[in-house]
Amino acid sequence: MDNKELLEYEDIIDKLPKEMRLQLHKLLVERDDLLAKQKLEYDRNALSRYAPVTKQFEFHKAGKLFKERLFMAANQIGKSRSGAYEMAMHLTGIYPDWWEGLRFDHAIVAMCGSPTFETNCKGIQKELVGNSVDRNTWGTAAIPFDCIVDYTMVSGSDGAISSMLVKHISGKNSVLTFSSYIQGREKWQANTVHYIWFDEEPPEDIFMEGLTRTNRHNGSIAITFTPLMGRSAVVNRFYEEPVPELRKRCTTIQMGIQDATFYTQERRKEILYQYPPHERPARAQGIPVFGSGLVFPIDFDDVIMEPIKIPKHWAVLGGIDFGWEHPTGVVKIAWDRDTDTIYVVCNYRDNKKTPIYVAQAVKSWGKIDYAFPHDGLQHDKGSGEQLAEQYKAAGVRMLPDRATFENGSNSVEAGLLEMIERFETGRLKIFSNCVELIKELSQYHRKDGKLVKLNDDTICALRYAIMMKRFATVEKPMVKKYKAMYTSISDINSARARL
Repeated sequence: MDNKELLEYEDIIDKLPKEMRLQLHKLLVERDDLLAKQKLEYDRNALSRYAPVTKQFEFHKAGKLFKERLFMAANQIGKSRSGAYEMAMHLTGIYPDWWEGLRFDHAIVAMCGSPTFETNCKGIQKELVGNSVDRNTWGTAAIPFDCIVDYTMVSGSDGAISSMLVKHISGKNSVLTFSSYIQGREKWQANTVHYIWFDEEPPEDIFMEGLTRTNRHNGSIAITFTPLMGRSAVVNRFYEEPVPELRKRCTTIQMGIQDATFYTQERRKEILYQYPPHERPARAQGIPVFGSGLVFPIDFDDVIMEPIKIPKHWAVLGGIDFGWEHPTGVVKIAWDRDTDTIYVVCNYRDNKKTPIYVAQAVKSWGKIDYAFPHDGLQHDKGSGEQLAEQYKAAGVRMLPDRATFENGSNSVEAGLLEMIERFETGRLKIFSNCVELIKELSQYHRKDGKLVKLNDDTICALRYAIMMKRFATVEKPMVKKYKAMYTSISDINSARARL
């Protein structure tokens, strides 16, 4: 309503009899009160409207399978919000229909914390309860207003909560304690709890003390943070390939700005470029930077791209690095011969998986050939068969000979050098869905001048594929036509020459 219409409206009201004006005023007040009440009820039930994006959903779902979860994510893309809403569900027992994660069917004792009481107020408390300096907002965040039974405040603080009682659907009350890292390990020693949420990375001693608090109830721990401190002890517990006894209890969900679908592509770029290049891996991709000694000191902003439809004239090839105790790594590349640019389209990484399982996992990638290392010609101690033959029997189309350069060599350093040169010249790109490869590239390093051969499974698979790119094909009529005729790489070359 513009000013002219407003004046005309007021003029009409002024001409009404006094009794009608009073009645109209009363109705308008009642309407405004009703709308305000409806808005307040809406604001006080935010939990019912929580709708996670894909990576947030993965984080929640993992709680059913893993005791310890790390949600390592970029800045300002909803990691703390995810932690808060899951905490609210456990405290209240109110789980949405789509929930597939950890559940408690009883009231719980829980703890949450961040570096200081100030960060508690601005972070976890705001996400769980509301604005710390405006108590009128309390109950408009993750924990519904009707579920807040009581609370105590931190003495001398500016609105920091010390503990809360939260009504559970069982009729009993859950207890939530707010702590901070600055208080030290002792503050985390007293309680025996069912659930702990660390928002921002905790020191190792506080993390271990919190973990101890969950032992009696076989409880669960969730951590949400942006890895600004690089490869700390806590990060390494989750981010490196854990020791065997931790593999079934620890997991990492990584979320970058490209996974924040609530941002437009333009807004993602704006956020990305507000950080200096050396901070972008952590702040925009959720990737901890190892530091000196990196094999691939690359700017991930220049390397990672959104997936595109592969043109039909691009050649494709797979690469595989066999594993069992350490994971099997597999990648698929697409090669644009016109620009000599290689695109990593998809990746796979998992340990203790049989050839049949791996074959099923990569089946959707299409009918492509796979390059493999020299150990593929070794015989399995159990069956006596060559590894490459086992995968071939499972349906993976293996090239007939191991990966080498055209001159017959297979130098690891030469392969890494080609990858580095391609990264530096923009001729090696990675689709953003290749999370495992991106993770490995960010941590692959040297120590005392020697390569640390850990967590390099998809890197090795990519190296084999690049070494053998000369055998990448658009379609494979030649392979079908001469299938019975070749047994080595030289036979393939001869078959091609005849086409």
